[in-house]
Amino acid sequence: MISDLLKEAEQKMEAAVEHVAGEFGAVRTGRANPQLLLRISIDYYGSSAPLQQLASIAVPEPRLLVVQPFDKTTIGDIERAILQSNLGLNPSNDGSVIRIAFPPLTEERRKELIKVVHRMAEDGKVSVRNVRRQVKSDMEALRGEISDDDIRRGEEDLQDLTGKLCDRIDTLLGNKEHELIEV
Repeated sequence: MISDLLKEAEQKMEAAVEHVAGEFGAVRTGRANPQLLLRISIDYYGSSAPLQQLASIAVPEPRLLVVQPFDKTTIGDIERAILQSNLGLNPSNDGSVIRIAFPPLTEERRKELIKVVHRMAEDGKVSVRNVRRQVKSDMEALRGEISDDDIRRGEEDLQDLTGKLCDRIDTLLGNKEHELIEV
């Protein structure tokens, strides 16, 4: 019973860490990152389609993204969707590919982004702790069915798991901060 609860907790906590990692990937660092464009949807013949299904995304230089549509007639729609995405990107279209240049970030913008990633990391840790709280209450509900020693050991294992995954979030945060500070 306890091991099942711990496995379930680990899966949910891992999902929270992966979510934080995905959120960090969407933060613009002044360096070209294809993950920035993954959330963009394009109106394609009356239905919404993700950008990665309509075009290939390449990073030929550290500060340049190249989006090459599979269907050349969609280039205007893709460019419009990138402009409307509120990512602060200015795509340029040469008729066959879209180039997106990333200007270097200002010091002020770097500090703002560091605050944003700190908030994202804290939200991820809160999610992990919420899973811990829920699983701990589930363990407490088993009191009487299993021994108090087993519950205590399960709670210790749960706390170790929580600490390990919060440390992973801190590591991701440190890497992202380093990326943001780098000029």
